[in-house]
Amino acid sequence: MMAYGLEFGPRIPPAWGLWLLLYLVIALTSTLVFIKLGLYRAVVRYVSTRALLQVLVGVLFSTLILVLGLFALNLRLPANAIINFSLISLLLIGGARVAMRELYQRLVTRRKEAVLIYGAGSAGRQLAQALFNGEQFHPIAFIDDDTTLQRSTLLGLAVIDPSQIEGLINKSQISRILLALPSSSRNVRRQILESLQGFNIKIQTIPGMADMVNGDMGIDELRDVNIEDLLGRDPVEPDPVLMQKHIRGKVVLITGAGGSIGSELCRQIVYLKPTKLVLYDISEYNLYAIEAELRELCARFGQKVDIYPIIGTVQRRNRIERVMRSFKVNTVFHAAAYKHVPLVEFNMVEGVRNNIFGTWHTAEAAIAAGVEQFVLISTDKAVRPTNVMGATKRIAELVLQGMAQRDIPMQICMVRFGNVLGSSGSVVPLFKRQIEQGGPITVTHPDITRYFMTIPEAAQLVIQASTMGNSGAVFVLDMGEPVKIIDMAKKMIRLSGLELRTEENPHGDISIMYTGLRPGEKLYEELLIGDNVEKCDHPRIMRANETCLSWAEIDTLLTALDEHCNTFAIERLRATILAAPAGYAPTEERINDLLWQHSDERG
Repeated sequence: MMAYGLEFGPRIPPAWGLWLLLYLVIALTSTLVFIKLGLYRAVVRYVSTRALLQVLVGVLFSTLILVLGLFALNLRLPANAIINFSLISLLLIGGARVAMRELYQRLVTRRKEAVLIYGAGSAGRQLAQALFNGEQFHPIAFIDDDTTLQRSTLLGLAVIDPSQIEGLINKSQISRILLALPSSSRNVRRQILESLQGFNIKIQTIPGMADMVNGDMGIDELRDVNIEDLLGRDPVEPDPVLMQKHIRGKVVLITGAGGSIGSELCRQIVYLKPTKLVLYDISEYNLYAIEAELRELCARFGQKVDIYPIIGTVQRRNRIERVMRSFKVNTVFHAAAYKHVPLVEFNMVEGVRNNIFGTWHTAEAAIAAGVEQFVLISTDKAVRPTNVMGATKRIAELVLQGMAQRDIPMQICMVRFGNVLGSSGSVVPLFKRQIEQGGPITVTHPDITRYFMTIPEAAQLVIQASTMGNSGAVFVLDMGEPVKIIDMAKKMIRLSGLELRTEENPHGDISIMYTGLRPGEKLYEELLIGDNVEKCDHPRIMRANETCLSWAEIDTLLTALDEHCNTFAIERLRATILAAPAGYAPTEERINDLLWQHSDERG
């Protein structure tokens, strides 16, 4: 009717009854077409290019009905009027939807946080579209290092050079920067994150590509940037032959299966298709948690692995031997240990019992049960130890090296590495909790350094190292460069969008407090006792050639340690550990065992 009016003016057309009939036919058929195209089901605020194309299809169909109706009813209408009909229909149907969408977004934008998206690639554009339709964030612009994209416009957003970030933060009151770089290397991410740290703004990231491909997370499920993103390296792709050698088609048992390293070994191994995976742990809760997680993984990815959760201690040889015999275990990864330095310092007898005798009993049980491969998870704290925990782990290595000299069919090896990011004893979760509570962050010493590695990389390297070399070999993982703990604390504060409180900046958010070295704690850790190392087939695995004791000497040492543990003779126990060739050199003469300190027999 509007198209007719524009062409002929406000007058009643001849044969108006036929025109009314034509109008009703067009209205009815157009409504049916638009219903079929889903235009009346679409939510106006989510109107997309696809929806506008559907409007165009509907309008063209209506125009076709108009032309056919004119011929059928022998009515005349100029071409200009038909074109006007199409344009007016597009404007009223499509334009109204676009206008409502823009109005809605402008109203909602006032309540949404202004953010920048780092990365103008496919992931960045998908994230921007998701944020437009969301309720929390309003993207202001893209940031990208690609000069071919800079100064262009995508989805109505400008693509800016990283050098323009500071000005835009101040101008648009940006609340955070969202990283949309799911496929970039860890090194690239690290460089970008370090360049953003000076802005004191919260940084978040979309999930990794693997999580999105697997359907574990959506592109708009943002997470905080972890310190792992700054410290971790790009892992070397694992060798599938090495990964599967002692696992595929085998029965694998993991002690300490619910711990940080033990649980990650379980996750890695379940994909390598063992026939059975036996989870052995003294903690009921940890065992329940890892069993439930593994069963969910197997169900999701179709892994057919029989999983058996067994509660038990590694200090009972008959128990663990019975388990190994019952399941006909082929490969053992011994991850069960007490690893918290101060706690083992305060509980010497239990540290010796679990770390030394637990390793010995588990290895002897494995020999008796016909196990083919035994792998000890060791630590860099076993190198020139200054604490009881490190000394017990070094003696555990010596015990296995002595056993390897006996005429036994089982292959034995040890894998030594430093701290893993995110483990239960790591400073990372402690610092996160302290930041959430408003600080202060507690650091023992301004110069303390540690080696760090991500848990998945450590577990993969352990599995691969277990396939190399002769029985009794000690393998050392390349941990990269040591990291100053104080630098890690400062980076975590900045990643949280907060400022460090110092004398120069008294109005900062989080302060750092030095508490002093704990009993037995070293300023720095080492991975090698000597310089006699050999390269292996893997670029991040080395074989350490270190002196060891005969089994007769080990047997004598174990007898003495056992006697002192049974009688709780703490002073003699400490003296025996000091006399053992473990390199134990405590940082203080004081005995820190709590029972000894509160005993009437204390000298």
